[in-house]
Amino acid sequence: MNIKKIVLSTIAAFSLFAVSATAANASTVTVKSGDTVAKIASAHNTSVAAIKQANRLSNVNMIYVGDKLEVGGTTTNTTAAKAATKTATTTNTNDSSAKAWIAGKESGGSYTAANGNYYGKYQLTKSLLGGDLSAANQEKVANNYVASRYGSWDKAKAFWLANGWY
Repeated sequence: MNIKKIVLSTIAAFSLFAVSATAANASTVTVKSGDTVAKIASAHNTSVAAIKQANRLSNVNMIYVGDKLEVGGTTTNTTAAKAATKTATTTNTNDSSAKAWIAGKESGGSYTAANGNYYGKYQLTKSLLGGDLSAANQEKVANNYVASRYGSWDKAKAFWLANGWY
């Protein structure tokens, strides 16, 4: 356990040293798996509306891996340094309450709630759950989904509030 803490501390220190906090004009971003326009806008200090307008997007929820998006904001490398210091097991209070809030809205907190192809506490597709409908798998898959798509449960909740789904 102490070795893990030392390694994480060393990585965090190195990241802070190696990654400068300089801001640069960001002009084009290539969409990666898990990206959303909201996530890209947040990372580049701009708005979803600005990216939508600059790229003439008819639907901001329809972007694809490999798409090139123009962003007029700025980006800082301090985000990478912050991410290096966060461990996968750390969940802050906001994320915990946002996760519970989403579960309440999606299923009333029931691991067996079903709605068409959506199943469980977080109403994930059955194919995403891979046939394993257990509570443990639902938690694991939901955490991975939210981390890859939104970055945090708090951001997933914000998206849910804006769109009525996550």
